[in-house]
Amino acid sequence: QQSFQDIKPMRDQIIRVKRYERVPMILVGNKVDLEGEREVSFGEGKALAEEWSCPFMETSAKNKASVDELFAEIVRQMNYASQPNGDEQCCSSCAIL
Repeated sequence: QQSFQDIKPMRDQIIRVKRYERVPMILVGNKVDLEGEREVSFGEGKALAEEWSCPFMETSAKNKASVDELFAEIVRQMNYASQPNGDEQCCSSCAIL
């Protein structure tokens, strides 16, 4: 729960530093393998990602669940962010949250 709360000001700071709202970003819930110890629901993560207009994924680094899919989505987001006018990068680098 604490990292879920901490991520909100981090995202705000990234947007402030980049001075651009469309920074490529994916909200990721890790340790999905520890379902019995969950403190943040899938719905809470999904709702925050929708508020931020970014994808939401749940992964497990321990058993490699959805890790490959996460990296593929990161690449998609980076490619998609090379807009608004087609050839201008939105920012100088991307942030993984």
